[in-house]
Amino acid sequence: MSATIIYLSHGGGPLPLLGDRLHADMVRFLTELGPKLKKPKAIVVISAHWEQARPTCTANPQPPLIYDYYGFPPESYAIRYPSPGDRELAFRVASLLDEGCVDEQRGFDHGMYVPLKLLFPEPSIPTIQLSLLSSLSSEAHYHMGEQLKPLLDEDLLIIGSGFSFHNMQQFWKPDDQKNLAFQDYLFATCCNTDDEAARKAGLVYWEQAPFARYCHPREDHLLPLLVCQGMAGTQATCIFDGPILGRRSLAFQWGRS
Repeated sequence: MSATIIYLSHGGGPLPLLGDRLHADMVRFLTELGPKLKKPKAIVVISAHWEQARPTCTANPQPPLIYDYYGFPPESYAIRYPSPGDRELAFRVASLLDEGCVDEQRGFDHGMYVPLKLLFPEPSIPTIQLSLLSSLSSEAHYHMGEQLKPLLDEDLLIIGSGFSFHNMQQFWKPDDQKNLAFQDYLFATCCNTDDEAARKAGLVYWEQAPFARYCHPREDHLLPLLVCQGMAGTQATCIFDGPILGRRSLAFQWGRS
């Protein structure tokens, strides 16, 4: 496998780029990870912050940034990350997916530019985003990953950008056994399960996990993980297990650095 696949927890809005202390561990992790990764030919980001009826890729050659958050200080709306798009890659990725299509106008949301600005401060790597499906079907997102397997032989970095805990009402509170149990479930499913059929079942039926809906009242931030695991088809390595906004959060990697 030439591609590298990563699922990461991208934090709260622009806070990781604003020096927020509750993101210090995450910021350190991403800034140290970037230099360890072989610089890819291009990047594909599956962001929790874009949903479409059909799987859609950005095909804008110069995508603007979308400041898709509210109530933050003025500097959060002046963030710049002028990464080029990759029109050819967008069409190729879309062609692999059932009813895949492209959007030639859309820019990058913060699920892309917050982690990438930390991983690769110089915005020189061509990047596209791939949407989630508005159905939020777990099985459909795992299948999306399976359809992307032809990309495994390419020099690409695939990033599932979400959050392994995403209950907006429970951030900034002390961590609890409910979240710890669910994170243990994700770790065991992705890292300690030998059989891909069992990994698939563990993720597709994630709602059966301990305190699943407590940790994810809405599954948008978990679904990028299903795309990544479906594409990789192998056991993951946990590359981050630490606090973000006071909650234990995980990141996984498949393939080489």
